[in-house]
Amino acid sequence: MQPTPLITLHAQQLRHIPLRLLVKRDDLNHPYISGNKWRKLKHNLLQARRQNRTHLLTLGGAYSNHLAAVAAAGKEYGFLTTGIVRGERTEPLNPTLSFASNCGMQFLFTSRGSYATTPPAEWTRLAGLDPDRTFFIPEGGSNCLALPGLAELVLELNVQMEQAPYFLCTACGTGGTLAGIAAALPLHCRALGIPVLKADFMEGAVRELLTACGQASPGNWQVVNGYHFGGYAKFKPGLIDFMNGFKREFGIPLDPVYTGKLFCAVFDLAEQGFFPPGANVVLLHSGGLQGLAGFRERFPGLLE
Repeated sequence: MQPTPLITLHAQQLRHIPLRLLVKRDDLNHPYISGNKWRKLKHNLLQARRQNRTHLLTLGGAYSNHLAAVAAAGKEYGFLTTGIVRGERTEPLNPTLSFASNCGMQFLFTSRGSYATTPPAEWTRLAGLDPDRTFFIPEGGSNCLALPGLAELVLELNVQMEQAPYFLCTACGTGGTLAGIAAALPLHCRALGIPVLKADFMEGAVRELLTACGQASPGNWQVVNGYHFGGYAKFKPGLIDFMNGFKREFGIPLDPVYTGKLFCAVFDLAEQGFFPPGANVVLLHSGGLQGLAGFRERFPGLLE
């Protein structure tokens, strides 16, 4: 796959601030296995193939980018797929689940309590799958096999830029993308994570994943809370106004769950003087645009 574009933003809102602001357009890396989902799934799929597994089992919410990406990957690369979905089944299926279903994914709907506590082997049994043919991918694709794909992102940036980014910024849901970026960035650079959930667990999740993958937790990353806009998949008018203005100015669509919150946060932090003058700041556009169909279905007319 060719490197995704890296473009410079000349933002009117930040014209008085001495920063070089860039966007890594990972939303353009694949039409359906988009953004960081491609990065995180690539080596999971390769490992599944090496182990002769034929069925991908994973889990996510009803509007999950990850479920959609796994379903698309299964269709494209010849795997059967099953998704454990948090919540009750409702008909008709929302656009995300309808897309996944059309890709051939089967669903097992479950309560929030069971979703949070059931181990992978039990999900395999409950879904009636053969454990010897099933490959389990955790929520969001955040496991040790995700890290090499994110290291490839950093290598691309090293080639595309005259100098490494002082900051590489990403939205955080499960912490896997931030962990992978931090592990691969040079120590003189910084990975900045913006959690999109209200719960204050992201730093621990990133450290836990790095430790589990045999990576020392480098001191080159940080989490900045306070930009969740009400919680996961929630929003406020200010976020929608920012997203619409950003799309008008740059022609780049954002989603209200992840990238909208990230870009809004970085612009706000820049105005507060968070970034050193003259710093290169790269925002990772991690995809997630499949979720726009479901958002527009629920909240028609808000997004331009």
